[in-house]
Amino acid sequence: MIKRKSAKYTVAAAALALAGSMVFAMPAVAGSHGAKKAGDAVAQGKKLAYNRKKGNCLACHAMGDGVSPGNIAPPLVSMKARFPDKAKLREQIWDATIKNPHTMMPPFGKHKALSEKDIDLITEYTYSL
Repeated sequence: MIKRKSAKYTVAAAALALAGSMVFAMPAVAGSHGAKKAGDAVAQGKKLAYNRKKGNCLACHAMGDGVSPGNIAPPLVSMKARFPDKAKLREQIWDATIKNPHTMMPPFGKHKALSEKDIDLITEYTYSL
């Protein structure tokens, strides 16, 4: 009798474990599409940041694998540690004069030098550094 009960419980436990693993696997599948989109946004943001006619971040910042970076601004490294809140990083790109009125960084959003979408993409790229 005890053997039957333990077998029942073993089967039930295995079924629960299988069902639980399926539930946890589903977000990973859905998340992989989101990761691809995030990767695309990072790649697009990098193109904008390196574009001398758009973001032109390399004029002042050393970052990633950029060639001939400027050195009048801090290097863009460890951005998640420096800006744990990505919204604060976006705000800095949109208008750095909010935190430092004497900054040399152009207020890309306030002066409409970059579109809101461009600023979002550059934020995604710089946040990945």
